[in-house]
Amino acid sequence: MSLYPFKFKPVFKEKVWGGQKIKSELGLDFAPLDNCGEAWMLSGIDETPSVVTNGFLADNELNELVEVYMGDLVGDKVYEKFGNVFPLLIKFLDSREWLSVQVHPDDALAKKKYQSYGKTEMWYVLQADENAELISGFNGEINEQKYLKAMENNSLKSILKFDKVADGDVFFIPAGRVHALGPGNLLLEIQQTSDITFRIYDWDRKDDKGKTRELHTEEALKAINYSFEKKSKTQYETIENASSPIIKCDHFNTSILSLTETIERDFLKLDSFVIYICTEGSAEIIYHDGNETISKGEVILIPAGIKEISLSPKGSSKLIEVYID
Repeated sequence: MSLYPFKFKPVFKEKVWGGQKIKSELGLDFAPLDNCGEAWMLSGIDETPSVVTNGFLADNELNELVEVYMGDLVGDKVYEKFGNVFPLLIKFLDSREWLSVQVHPDDALAKKKYQSYGKTEMWYVLQADENAELISGFNGEINEQKYLKAMENNSLKSILKFDKVADGDVFFIPAGRVHALGPGNLLLEIQQTSDITFRIYDWDRKDDKGKTRELHTEEALKAINYSFEKKSKTQYETIENASSPIIKCDHFNTSILSLTETIERDFLKLDSFVIYICTEGSAEIIYHDGNETISKGEVILIPAGIKEISLSPKGSSKLIEVYID
């Protein structure tokens, strides 16, 4: 039997900073958890693998499918580079409080120290409360000496770049950039398959036993990129009923599709899987063997072997498209 578009069971994670929006805004029921900070929608992390929920391969883990179907699932070039590890991790994040200020290693450091991939990521803001903000990089020219002085003086916040956030904003967070997500943000995170995080500052939070969370000060020093980026937000243009590019980088390509009518997508020249994340409305994905519906809050993986699809919105819908080039 041939491969088909896959749906997966979300993995919900309760967090000290998590809220209720993953249920109230996206319709994903994370009971019996009290809150949900992260919903892992597509994961090849060994400890938290995604499990298929539809079709004849239901109940199989994502990495098991990669091992069996190889290039037919992920693309020959992708399989040659990543082997049996699915290379991207797709999450929804809901921050009721500030997340820790953190940084992630690049591929070189992660491979040398942790036998892992680095973590470059992007954030697409699904919903932001009034005055919501986040941190992306430094607010001026900085070096390790100035950074360490701010750490010693407990004045790190004074050198960080705070950005106001609105629905539809995109932030590209390359490995090495210091960052943090603030209260009132619900977002889609697209990242490399890596769970390595160096926590720099945790807002002096204490748990119910009066203890603070571990910081990774020394590890972070090896990962931080001190370069100053004046603009944090990614500017992009949305063209209705077309695939409009957002981010193109070594690790993933992303586009946004705002649909009011059926469009065709041709992947004949693309040697990669394609991921769709529905952020508004719903649409039907039609392929040679059948069809599958994707609705707000859902993620679907299109195998590399499927080269042509139609996307037919029910009313109006919005999708994020992801692949590796």
